[in-house]
Amino acid sequence: METENNVPAATSLPGDKTALFDRIEREWSALQAAIAQLSPQQMNVLDEGGWSIKDNLAHLTAWEQFMQLYHLQNQPPYEVLQIDKTTFETLDEAGINEVLRSRNEARSVAEVLAEAERVHAQVLADLAQIPFEELMQPRYADDPEAGPRINWVIGNTYEHYQEHRAAIQKLIEHTQA
Repeated sequence: METENNVPAATSLPGDKTALFDRIEREWSALQAAIAQLSPQQMNVLDEGGWSIKDNLAHLTAWEQFMQLYHLQNQPPYEVLQIDKTTFETLDEAGINEVLRSRNEARSVAEVLAEAERVHAQVLADLAQIPFEELMQPRYADDPEAGPRINWVIGNTYEHYQEHRAAIQKLIEHTQA
């Protein structure tokens, strides 16, 4: 999930790694609490846009891993997303999201949840190894105006969890009505 101009929308930047991890943990815990009591059937109910809670979780996982491998480890974006380079270059964010959604459609809720936990733990472990000062450096050396790496961390962790938790809450309310 890339934010417009790569600047986190709703919050100021954390002042240190402890604040960053606190925000990530708070929003991750809130997301986990929102889905904790749901059955696999509830996790597969579609919203008006055709997305289930499972789809939202798989989407969050894909973008969290994208942030880790592309923005922090500089791997090619099409390789990270496992999309042919030529196809990738023709897709906008909505197109990429649809590829990711359809790729995960047949996966079980248990598989999606296990992958979400695995990727999240790996992202946290990787972030723990990166000095905060490095996260504050420009993401693109040739374009310092693009902003620091931390913007992509924020946009693909706690702000993204928050965004999708709201969509998940609406779907939960709809399925329980």
